Amino acid sequence: MHQQHRQCIILLKLLLLLLQVFQTRARVSAIIVFGDSSVDAGNNNFIRTIAKSNFEPYGRDFYDGQPTGRFCNGRLSTDFISETFNLPLIIPAFLDSQYTIEHFSAGVCFASAATGFDYATANILSVITLGQQLEYYKQYQDMLRSFQGEAKAQATISEALHIISLGTNDFIENYYALIGSNRSSEFTTEEYTDFIVGIAGSFIRDIYKLGARKIELAGISPFGCLPQERATNQAKIGECNEDYNMVAQYFNVKLRALVDKLNKELFRVKIVFAGVYDLFLDVVRNPTAYGFENSWMGCCGTGLFEEGILCNMKTPTCPDASKYVFWDAVHPTERMYQIIADYTVRNALYVFL
Repeated sequence: MHQQHRQCIILLKLLLLLLQVFQTRARVSAIIVFGDSSVDAGNNNFIRTIAKSNFEPYGRDFYDGQPTGRFCNGRLSTDFISETFNLPLIIPAFLDSQYTIEHFSAGVCFASAATGFDYATANILSVITLGQQLEYYKQYQDMLRSFQGEAKAQATISEALHIISLGTNDFIENYYALIGSNRSSEFTTEEYTDFIVGIAGSFIRDIYKLGARKIELAGISPFGCLPQERATNQAKIGECNEDYNMVAQYFNVKLRALVDKLNKELFRVKIVFAGVYDLFLDVVRNPTAYGFENSWMGCCGTGLFEEGILCNMKTPTCPDASKYVFWDAVHPTERMYQIIADYTVRNALYVFL
């Protein structure tokens, strides 16, 4: 009996040791975010552009009820993901001077609303290009090395989860725009998709060279079902634009193939594709199954065209945003972002937990 007891103790210690090793290898040190309004924590507040949301009623359901520059009534999916990894409850914007490198060491956002993979997309509303986000990332690394020292900063970067979320604006603000764009005359839809997927691949290689080893590439939602796109769907007013949805699906297929390719090509990297297309479409078609009452219009104003400056303190809003899938005519509510985050963690990011 004594020998068996001793063996059990030894086995328990080994299991605890293995668990510690696993946790050390799998832990995420910080969340680092690149992208557009789906993940912008307020960087656009500090640049000259009309693509802002740092005014009421945005942020109505945030912690202090104040607008932060997030295109939402509260937190974004990246904020919820950060919480899941036992990191801060919100990810601060890099350009926000109220935060320091001490805050950024656990999470930082370089995203800019209205941007895209294509630099021409960012230029439409004079927002931060993906290339400039990369330059900010380099500045951040310099700051991190000064704060943590070379070795620890390198470990922080390699263990950080890098989230990349953009692409929708390349289509709805650029390629399919009625004015101001010539991309549709330069490329077929398939060619343009290949063009921006190529940019995505180059960007991932760039951050890999800078030390990124844990990367999430987010797919895009069925943007043909956004309230604004449904309201302007000339073929079937009020219905999802299925042509746009087919493009979104095709784009996601290409992104997934890119992830598979880079995982084979790059050494000691783990890249995951986070596809929410099917989830988003199911929520739009079956809102009550997820606890929503409305999935065809936003909470702000008529819910059909208001976003950004058109959704302001003079615009009436619904009493309870948690019953709506969309906050404005383009962007989800906090509750929908939480559903997206939970789904993303369960289906893609679990490998980093």
